[in-house]
Amino acid sequence: MAAQFRSYVWDPALIVAQMALMQAVYYGALGLWLALVDALVLGLSATPGRLAVMAFVLNALTCALGLLYFIRRGKQCLDFTVTVHFFHLLGCWIYNSHFPTTLTWWLVHIVCIALMAVIGEYLCMRTELKEIPLNSAPKSNV
Repeated sequence: MAAQFRSYVWDPALIVAQMALMQAVYYGALGLWLALVDALVLGLSATPGRLAVMAFVLNALTCALGLLYFIRRGKQCLDFTVTVHFFHLLGCWIYNSHFPTTLTWWLVHIVCIALMAVIGEYLCMRTELKEIPLNSAPKSNV
């Protein structure tokens, strides 16, 4: 059978690898943003909570780029975004030994989910909607 453009074959190994890669992007970028924001704002009168919120928002933007480069499908951006944040929720629950109940935790993560999913989907859709060149020869003006 000939190869099809954007053939949809369910590949569990690919999905698990993409999930692991997005988790690595999420925590790697979050660690870098926390360190960078802390280093840049050191000495200013900013509360640590505000710095963490800023790092989480910047991380959502960075992870949207991760969706563009590693997932590449607009339809799957929300799925991978929710999966990344669900595993983060589980990690926080296990680490703190109780379910997160503070309103600010939930608001920050809901905003980050929305930012990451919407911007990631926008970037992926922009890439998907690019014209496919059918002719590689230069056009002539006749």
